[in-house]
Amino acid sequence: MRYFILLLICMLLAACGKPVSHEEIRMALAQAPINLDPRYASDAASERINHLIYRPLVDFDANSRPQPALAAWQMLSPTHYRFTLLPERALFHDGSTLDAGDVAATYNSLRALKDSPHTAEFANIRQVSALDENTVEFVLQADDDMFPSRLIIGILPAEKIAAGHDFSRQPVGNGPLRFVSWQRSVRLERVSDRQRFSLQEVRDPTVRVLKLLRGEVDLLQGDLPPELVKYLRRQPGIRLSEVEGSNYSYLGFNLEDTQLSKPEVRRAIAHAIDRKAILQEVLVGGSREAAAILPPGHWAGHRTLAPYEYDPALARALLQHAGIALPLKLVYKTSTDAQRVRLATVMQAQMREAGIQLEIRSLDWGTFFDDVKHGKFQLYGLTWVGIRTPEIYRLAFHSASVPPAGANRGRYEDATTDRLIEAADWQAVSERVHQMLPYVPLWYEGQFVAMRSDLSGYSLKPDGSWDGLATVNKRSKKEMKPQS
Repeated sequence: MRYFILLLICMLLAACGKPVSHEEIRMALAQAPINLDPRYASDAASERINHLIYRPLVDFDANSRPQPALAAWQMLSPTHYRFTLLPERALFHDGSTLDAGDVAATYNSLRALKDSPHTAEFANIRQVSALDENTVEFVLQADDDMFPSRLIIGILPAEKIAAGHDFSRQPVGNGPLRFVSWQRSVRLERVSDRQRFSLQEVRDPTVRVLKLLRGEVDLLQGDLPPELVKYLRRQPGIRLSEVEGSNYSYLGFNLEDTQLSKPEVRRAIAHAIDRKAILQEVLVGGSREAAAILPPGHWAGHRTLAPYEYDPALARALLQHAGIALPLKLVYKTSTDAQRVRLATVMQAQMREAGIQLEIRSLDWGTFFDDVKHGKFQLYGLTWVGIRTPEIYRLAFHSASVPPAGANRGRYEDATTDRLIEAADWQAVSERVHQMLPYVPLWYEGQFVAMRSDLSGYSLKPDGSWDGLATVNKRSKKEMKPQS
């Protein structure tokens, strides 16, 4: 009996002791996350980390079609859906079991929130209820045959929701990576093998590159000017991969501004930007011009919409027709990221030929994003990351989606757009938005990852996600030593 107890203690210590001796994998980020509660997160870094920490009911395949993640579903009617949790599902990272009660609690809490940017997306839900441990039903107020594709919020433990747990700084999910700590960097651990990760903010792109070359970080992804990408490609001990991107960059307008409320002024700005020159000189490989939020290859994308051509003479004529005295003076807000400031500076020079005098104000990310959410801007530049469904049009352009109810940050109100969104006529919505220009479409930015040669197994995605952290491996120093 004494031997059996000693053996049991040894087994428990092995299971609960220190992590397996993997060396930490360090990733340099251009911007740190803001909020790791999936009900609130709306910045790219937070969304990318949350996709690793949490699991949603529904995810998407390579063609952006919905597929089961935690649950399969049946449409009992266009207003009644039943979701059945898959039998093979991971525990929450605190050791508790994920069941239908957690699903119901997550979505009921989201519906009750008044300050979440995602709440408006679920205003059509009348009732969410758990029928048993594995079955949850959603009853809607109006027909919605695309409803499953909306259920992409990470599921939270019901007990912690009820206790008022701070998921924004102490996330608890059941994804492939679990949260460890968040001080100067975000530390995560892979559930399958206890591989540790450190995600640290390094705002300056040159410093990020130098840290990679000196071995102070192991990988970086995106947010570099093309000359630094080309430089890294030539460096020994560094592997660089590129793919065509799908993330949508745009200029946003404050439509409550007297000048920007005029469609001719917005069209003038669209014609004042030479996208082809920017793609050639300023952006990385895999970038391409955009005419709509969803890329042409998306199932709901519009394949025949043409990007606005660079035509400074036409831009001037449109401004004069709108009664604007030249030069038109505007303030453009962006972050302090060097590549974003560079893009702003290039557009500033291009717009000058069209009679537009652009003042650039670069702000730290937190201040900039807060200004955008609260409508404190004339123009701003941002990128929609990881967009999979045409519901982005409802979130960004429906008149009922003004923050905090959604992400209609420019206060765009157009009855025709609202009607088309409600009818889910996505081709017509794309055309209307292209005509009215609450955003100026810019480009889909290409994606790349640069990593040291001791890493392997990292999969780069067109949406720039960091899902490759679920599969990447690092050879230890012992493995790297040449055999005698």
